[in-house]
Amino acid sequence: MPTSITKHIPNLITCLNLFSGCIASVMAFEGKYTLALGFIVLAALFDFFDGFFARLLHAYSPIGKELDSLADAISFGMAPALMAFSFLKEPGLSYPLFLLDIKTRLPYLAFLIAVFSALRLAKFNVDTRQTDSFIGLPTPANALFWSSFIAGSKELLLTHANVIFILVLVVIFSALLVMEIPMFSLKFKSFTWKENKIRYLFLLVCIPLLFLFKLSGVAAVILWYIILSLLTQKKRMEA
Repeated sequence: MPTSITKHIPNLITCLNLFSGCIASVMAFEGKYTLALGFIVLAALFDFFDGFFARLLHAYSPIGKELDSLADAISFGMAPALMAFSFLKEPGLSYPLFLLDIKTRLPYLAFLIAVFSALRLAKFNVDTRQTDSFIGLPTPANALFWSSFIAGSKELLLTHANVIFILVLVVIFSALLVMEIPMFSLKFKSFTWKENKIRYLFLLVCIPLLFLFKLSGVAAVILWYIILSLLTQKKRMEA
């Protein structure tokens, strides 16, 4: 295949990520949460493969780096924010009496997810420390949490939760995106237990979580990822 063509393959895949994120945003706005989850997962797969093929084909470019961040801002920032926004406008969601006067305005706080995702992406682009691990929650992980959480737990949330719970989660996860908390990556340099025991432990627990919680299983996996990252960081500090 001519070099002039191969160098554009990673950017094409990034554009598919962006396209998937745009469709996910529309599905989220229309309250079709399961479809939105599906397109966010598809965007995450394209996000993985654009980097994979860039390394495989040695097709790195400044445009590719910028395009990747722009695509991620939509797929993993705007799309999950719209899911939270639409959910906060669900008629069945409980609002405490003291919040009824501002009921129509509170859902807009969901766009903190989009704002802090953009900040996270900007920080990542200029932070030379994030080569083998992450500092702060990666935007795809945050997007997968919100999309899985809402798509898989909609009825449960409408029955047992209220708006305050959702808004507290918005604030917590927005903060996690930009906090100086080291989080491990799933990149394997080798397959030895000694060098990858945290990764293997993470993957082993993921299997029953996905089986038990079904659509909400991805959200459970992201929570497990955050907890394990925090526990790992605590052990490093004690050492």
